Amino acid sequence: MTYGHYALLIAVAASVTLAVTPFVRRLGLVAGAVAKPGGRNVHEGEIPRIGGVAIFAGVLSALLVQWTGESFLGWEGYLLQGTGGAGRALGIFAGITVMFLVGVVDDLVDLNPGAKLAGQVVAAGIVVWAGLRIAYVGNPVSGGLITLGVLSIPITVVYLIGFANVINLIDGLDGLAAGVSAIAATSLLVLAAQGNRLDAAVLAAAVIGACAGFLRHNFHPASIFMGDSGAMFLGFTLATVSLLGVMKTTATIALAVPLLIIGVPIFDTASAIVRRIRHRRPIHSADKGHIHHRLLGRGFDQRQTVLIIYVWSAALAVAAYAVRYSPGFLRWPTLVALFVVTAFMAHWLGLFEAAHHHEEHESDS
Repeated sequence: MTYGHYALLIAVAASVTLAVTPFVRRLGLVAGAVAKPGGRNVHEGEIPRIGGVAIFAGVLSALLVQWTGESFLGWEGYLLQGTGGAGRALGIFAGITVMFLVGVVDDLVDLNPGAKLAGQVVAAGIVVWAGLRIAYVGNPVSGGLITLGVLSIPITVVYLIGFANVINLIDGLDGLAAGVSAIAATSLLVLAAQGNRLDAAVLAAAVIGACAGFLRHNFHPASIFMGDSGAMFLGFTLATVSLLGVMKTTATIALAVPLLIIGVPIFDTASAIVRRIRHRRPIHSADKGHIHHRLLGRGFDQRQTVLIIYVWSAALAVAAYAVRYSPGFLRWPTLVALFVVTAFMAHWLGLFEAAHHHEEHESDS
């Protein structure tokens, strides 16, 4: 499968998302699924927050094109010829769809944290039931393998849900989550294609296109937000791509690759947890101490802040690629260097210092 084929899928997903988004925006206004200004939100006016519906439509359209090509045109790839065959592919897509639907419901009626988590566990459980899981990890000491056994189920569930929520938590400025997701998906596409993991590459291409099409309406000043339906769906799908592709290796260092690729959202989430524990705040409480809030506080405007985080994310993605393919003696020094840079950024931005607190959804911009 050539990169031209992936470009076709990207174009399909982008075109459909771009075309559908205005209709979804009007639907959000009619349904009252809007983000209101104030609190930790930095936008003005009421803006629809169900853009995830358009993103999902774009991804689905690209997968339908792929399925049509495999069924009638002899294409290689995802639905019929991916790892585990059509059964696993359909099970994985069912789990992704459940995660999307949980997000839609939350955008419409504001689910309580327990109900939302229960829905996420169901979505992750379906994917695990379909056969996708972290069955073993490399032993960094002996170089052998550590078989996880029954622990592979909860570990995979936590991994999938964690990915979904870190993208949701960083969705605080116009175009931020969509752009970071597109950068991550591009990195995963390259790694999956080079590893001949066509199923992962096809799904990554669909995500890239959907994010690109949505950014036309979501970049500052945004006319629509993706909401939980988009952020949770994108994070969960990226997690699935990483399990299908990058993590299908016995190398210990491979576990760090997808985590580096979404390093900014992970770091933002980790610092928020530490900050809230340190200042004796509930972990689930929202505040204005996230990376994008701190950059805004440094005097950058919305566009500049988003572009800075794009560059930061792209740099981590390149570093992840280097870690994956560089000689062994360079890998750990690279990780140490990344840790030092991250520590400097944390200090410069004051990410562990107290911030203003608001009991509101994390994903509203």
